[in-house]
Amino acid sequence: MIKILKSIFKFLSSRFFIIAFLILVQTVILFVAFYEIGRSGINVFIAFSILSYIVTLFILNRDVNPAYKITWIVFVLTVPFAGSIFYIMFSRSRLPKKHLKIMNNIISKNAEILNNEVCSVSEFADTNFQRISNYVRNTSGKPAYENTSIKYFPVGEEFYKDLLNELEQAEKYIFMEYYIIDLGKMWDSVYAILKKKAKAGLDVRLMYDDFGCLNRVPYNFKKQVQKAGIKVVNFNPFRPKLSSFHNYRDHRKITVIDGNVGFTGGINIADEYINKVVKYGHWKDTAVMLKGEGVWSLTTLFLENWEFSTGISEDYHLFAPTLQKQSDGIIQVFGDSPFDRHLIAENTYINIINNANKYVYITTPYLIIDNELLTALRIAAVSGIDVRIITPHIPDKKIIFYLSQSYYRDLVKAGVKIYEYLPGFIHSKSIISDDEIALVGTVNLDYRSMYLHMELSCMIYKSSVITNIANDFNQTFALSKQITFQDIKNFSFFKKLIAFILKVLSPLM
Repeated sequence: MIKILKSIFKFLSSRFFIIAFLILVQTVILFVAFYEIGRSGINVFIAFSILSYIVTLFILNRDVNPAYKITWIVFVLTVPFAGSIFYIMFSRSRLPKKHLKIMNNIISKNAEILNNEVCSVSEFADTNFQRISNYVRNTSGKPAYENTSIKYFPVGEEFYKDLLNELEQAEKYIFMEYYIIDLGKMWDSVYAILKKKAKAGLDVRLMYDDFGCLNRVPYNFKKQVQKAGIKVVNFNPFRPKLSSFHNYRDHRKITVIDGNVGFTGGINIADEYINKVVKYGHWKDTAVMLKGEGVWSLTTLFLENWEFSTGISEDYHLFAPTLQKQSDGIIQVFGDSPFDRHLIAENTYINIINNANKYVYITTPYLIIDNELLTALRIAAVSGIDVRIITPHIPDKKIIFYLSQSYYRDLVKAGVKIYEYLPGFIHSKSIISDDEIALVGTVNLDYRSMYLHMELSCMIYKSSVITNIANDFNQTFALSKQITFQDIKNFSFFKKLIAFILKVLSPLM
């Protein structure tokens, strides 16, 4: 009993609960205020009704995804008193102008630095890849590279071993940027090395998403790490006030060592990612390690966010790679964010799907997709392409899992094969096609990743590591259950009802 009471007190006194409670109070006050205003007379009622129709017309004419339009129109017309005001206050699908200006200046400067870096992809790349690569470069500013070796990690445990080894060898600087950092064995071992390197005079920097770590690290975590000589940024601090800016999170996972070694993928710095803590069965995740020129894109992505968060401008050339590695393929690391008007990650997925000749395999922890991606997957399957998607069997968020499963019917009906990873939770975010091209990165197939988060992907073309990725997919299929149409019919009424309701709200989740 005492243990339960302590747990309750710990939760009620946590930063997460306090902030969530204060935001909830503000939301309730606004709704009550709008409701009372609406009751004050027929003229006010008519005024709000007219406003709701004007806002609806404005939504219909906005250049945003139709799914967003439908969600907001339903809300505005259902709750005309509050809906219109909430739309005006919180509907931004892009960042405020002030923040956009700051980041666009940083990106423009960065683009000039990378402008002269060109990989001759035409030497052995087909036309389809050239087109995809050019799209990525023209929208993200990140070029393709040769002279870069790549290693693929099919599980977090292998990634963790190499990460510690490479951190120990750092001589100049270490940059780390993660959505989640959690106290435990993984963080303790990483932190021990970071402290040692900072004490030795290396430039050690850590950036973490404040919301992602809200319930993971203590309130004074930042100060504790700074005391060890490590420079720290908590990206977009989560504060107890109603603001659409809270939507924009840094979901990237980056480690850069001396500009010559880089890691990225789906793995955060928390014990479940290396299966030292079991939360949802076996945690299946993937990552890659780059060595050579291609690390430069990871470095510049980190420095962009660092400069945006701190306001400190630096000479990026000081952190350029000095190492070239022999490679048998091309890699292209690129970022995606709400700072641009291009859905770079989603459009790259769609390009790969549309250009497939034999197969497309995808892993994702969440399957909450818009009409464009759904259409591309269905067209590919109906055209005879072997399209397969692996999702978790043991979810981390049941409600979101029910929503993901609601997309199964349309996909399976078109011939897409859906698999659920039976041993547990699959957190990997990857796609492979025709044994030629693959993406490994941080992008979930959901609205938040595609529209609101800072994300990144590593595109790999005609590299021998593609074979390792394909083998990992095949081994994962063997551990997964293919979902049949009968399985979908057997989903409980409760699941279907929850998904039916949430599907309308999915663009805002």
